[in-house]
Amino acid sequence: MDEMNDPGKFGLDLHNNYVFSGSGSPSYPGGIPPVHIYRLTPELSYGLTPSIELGAYFLTSYRQASGVVSDGEKIRIKFIAPKDPGQTYFWGANLEVGRVDPSLEPNPWNAELKGIYGFRTGLWTVAFNGNLDWSLAGPYQTPLSLEMDTKVSYGDRYKFGFESYNELGYVNNPGPFNQFSQTLYTVMDTNWSGWAINFGIGRGLNAISDQWIAKAIIGVPFD
Repeated sequence: MDEMNDPGKFGLDLHNNYVFSGSGSPSYPGGIPPVHIYRLTPELSYGLTPSIELGAYFLTSYRQASGVVSDGEKIRIKFIAPKDPGQTYFWGANLEVGRVDPSLEPNPWNAELKGIYGFRTGLWTVAFNGNLDWSLAGPYQTPLSLEMDTKVSYGDRYKFGFESYNELGYVNNPGPFNQFSQTLYTVMDTNWSGWAINFGIGRGLNAISDQWIAKAIIGVPFD
């Protein structure tokens, strides 16, 4: 959404997820099914200006067969437009570029441009991401693909709601949606002694999606 570090300040988020059930078959030669793999991705961020933030992701996972492994790195730049006092809506964009292990993506070098829009009114928060994904280098030539993510939550100290992550297919030929991942999460957000916590339980909505997933994003206080 529109969370940003103040200029000159660092931030650290710990992204965790675990797939309890889903397909046990790889989706491409050399791929590893995500089921029963725990993934931890530290995200280090730095506020460059009031509207621009830099970040880096360090992907790791724990697999029973190989233990803890490094799955790649990504860098990002995030822009959130300046807001007037009392403004309820926000918008911006986030660009990521990185290299991941071929067991995660058929094309290791890839990029994503994420459009950000949302608003807060009273105890309600609503946000949307429109994502464009494309490969930079690899053995497979894939068209530009589109994903739409949404979040709706309600509450004060504890916010409860839903997040959906929906792959829509290729920009030049979207759908059919039952051939792309569609996942709905029940989520809770809170802030505990400076620790920002997002926790969710997800359910895949079609056969191609992971079926049951747990995720948690933990924002570590620096001050």
